[in-house]
Amino acid sequence: MALITSDRARFPNDPWQLVETAHVPGNAGTLETLFSLGNGHLGIRGAHWAAADAELPGSFINGFHEIWDIKHAENAYGSARTGQRILYIPDANNFAVVIDGEMLSLEESTVLDYRRSVDFATGIYECRIVWQCRSGSTVTTTERRAVGYQARGTLGISLEVSADREISADVTSAVVNRQDQPVEDHSAHDPRRAGRHAGRVLLPLRLDGGDGSLRLSWEASESRQRLGMAVDHWTSANVQPFDTQVDQDDSSVRYVLAVSPDQPFRLEKSVSYAVARGVEEDPAETAERELLPVADIFAQSEAHYREYWTTSDIVVGGRSELQQAIRWNLFQLAQATACADVAGIPAKGVSGSGYDGHYFWDQEVYLLPYLTYTNPHNARQVLEFRHELLPEARVRAKELSVDGALFPWRTINGLEASAYYAAGTAQFHIAAAIAFATNRYIWASGDAAFRETQGSELLIETARMWASLGFFGKDGLFHIHGVTGPDEYTAVVNDNLYTNVMARFNLRAAAALDHPGIDDAERELWEQAANRMHLPYDGDLQVYSQDNDFMTLEPWDWNTPRSKYPLLLNFHPLVIYRHQVLKQADTVLAMFLQWQDFSAEEKRRAFDFYDPITTGDSTLSACVQGIMAAEVGYGKAALDHFLHAVYIDLDDTHGNTIDGVHIASTGGVWSSLVSGFAGLRDQGEVPYFDPRLPAEWDSLDFHLKLRGGLLHVQLDHRELRLAMVDGGPLEVHVRGEHRTVGADAVSFAVQPVESPEPTVFPGPATASIPVIHAAG
Repeated sequence: MALITSDRARFPNDPWQLVETAHVPGNAGTLETLFSLGNGHLGIRGAHWAAADAELPGSFINGFHEIWDIKHAENAYGSARTGQRILYIPDANNFAVVIDGEMLSLEESTVLDYRRSVDFATGIYECRIVWQCRSGSTVTTTERRAVGYQARGTLGISLEVSADREISADVTSAVVNRQDQPVEDHSAHDPRRAGRHAGRVLLPLRLDGGDGSLRLSWEASESRQRLGMAVDHWTSANVQPFDTQVDQDDSSVRYVLAVSPDQPFRLEKSVSYAVARGVEEDPAETAERELLPVADIFAQSEAHYREYWTTSDIVVGGRSELQQAIRWNLFQLAQATACADVAGIPAKGVSGSGYDGHYFWDQEVYLLPYLTYTNPHNARQVLEFRHELLPEARVRAKELSVDGALFPWRTINGLEASAYYAAGTAQFHIAAAIAFATNRYIWASGDAAFRETQGSELLIETARMWASLGFFGKDGLFHIHGVTGPDEYTAVVNDNLYTNVMARFNLRAAAALDHPGIDDAERELWEQAANRMHLPYDGDLQVYSQDNDFMTLEPWDWNTPRSKYPLLLNFHPLVIYRHQVLKQADTVLAMFLQWQDFSAEEKRRAFDFYDPITTGDSTLSACVQGIMAAEVGYGKAALDHFLHAVYIDLDDTHGNTIDGVHIASTGGVWSSLVSGFAGLRDQGEVPYFDPRLPAEWDSLDFHLKLRGGLLHVQLDHRELRLAMVDGGPLEVHVRGEHRTVGADAVSFAVQPVESPEPTVFPGPATASIPVIHAAG
């Protein structure tokens, strides 16, 4: 059931804010995700400040994790050995407000008015509640939050209490270590959700406090990572704390005072987190040095988003109801990436603990396009993070008997953390994803220094892995066996088309390098492997096959009730693996990423065949299906898939938004607009546009950072206008027309694309027992 779009009175459609105007019990955890704040390094969920009103509150720091030994029921050589999980850091968003002896909470108190919002233009969360207290007074509480940007470990929170008459207020501000509170382990029922640790995780190192200030630090029991925090309080009444308590799990500062109608009580809570770089460093002292007044943290947030939207906004004309959803997705991209520094981007950003805070191929295929064209500096940092993991990837390659580097399918610290190899380690295509993102960044940015150093090394080491993983068969073609592609409903197959297509790209990109580490024999091997790469093709259906055996599988029973989806939660993997059913776009994704390698007819027939058998159980699928639907001319299907993608979290369509924002899907929304409807294709000779503006939209307007300049793209149903507002000139290709774009806008006429007649493939055949005639 839809959430945001189902009740527009409660969630009004504001183009620059997500707003909730009434509190309704239920969905609290999902809304905590939707109202979360983050900067890529530090994240805080959008929970209410009262403990009784929060479902899954918490704060996170990207990469701060615990480890444990993975216990396999049947161990095998090379199985992942070390599990990793992002930790709930001690959380500062906790208040208890007692008015005239009454503890205020949404569940127990009378609420006269309610409004909370997160402002995309400023990055500020605000919640204003008017309470009718049992003492007869009317009290208003207003809480505001923001995370810092120049000081990326900082958090500012203010809480104001006002009343229509004099009241007695008892306000406690707390820091709670939620990681070590007993909580149900949901991962036993849903592998997408984060698990919990059985024993104590955060061991206290320092517990100091007094006069409203706290200096605290902990060490993770097994990973030995150390976290410190500094907390200062300031009040408008200059009142001294009634009490300051310090404990490893619950530290608090309490204020008791009278509040008059003409003088509201405002409490400001300045928080700073720091992760220790070395064993000699006291992380609490580091946090203290970076502590800022709350006003400065709010100012940093406002300044960051003022600059961000100048070049990162995407405006759709004529569809105001979509603008809020689009900007919410773009806002989440900023919150997941802005200050990550040289680190990965977790699958849930810093908005939740889903997927244990791991980094997957998502960041290269779904997030790096957005970063490359809006914040190339950050894109380079993500690739530098992958480069830093090369030593571990080389060790892993040797462990699996391949050359070069084998990057882990899911990780935080560089070690493989996937305990189920069929849907983990077997996804070798992560190597090509890293190579592809590397090549795209070099192509789009023109960063020669990166190309000649880390970039070349990433391309070379991944190419070496492919050359040793595959082999030349008796047919003279190059084959790659025993792999899993992006579609996790078909696992450990031979010649997965997506894997082979992307490996071919990887080999060619490495072979094209002018690098002293490549000799003639190795270059010749890569070129031959690429040129003779086997791409499975079904001649009867005239469709590229997802793998060598996919077309021989039994069709899925599409009468399966919707309650049985997602299939991974309702059927054993072996049941799914032997059927012709997809979790997500696989072959279709290959044809999008390697757009130059396939004809328009091949792409259309592939879309016609695979789209109907794709369940959409993966949030990574809708955006890709929509992009390719647009390219092949299916305008309605393209828009339908886009609408699915843009509301995945806002409407909680997959039922697990509670665990955090699906960050890769938000990146897919960006790509849907830029690559789907504006038709951008890259890594060719020049940027290529083939627009597909939906008939229901009036226009599309956005910017791209390219070759050190800034390209302004404006599209309507008559023309595509391109102008370099900074830098340039830039060579572009639009539907067969090659032009140079400078500061003056260049217009290209665009005609609507006719929708072709879809190919209807034969449905599942009725099973029958063949008649065998005995010889007589």
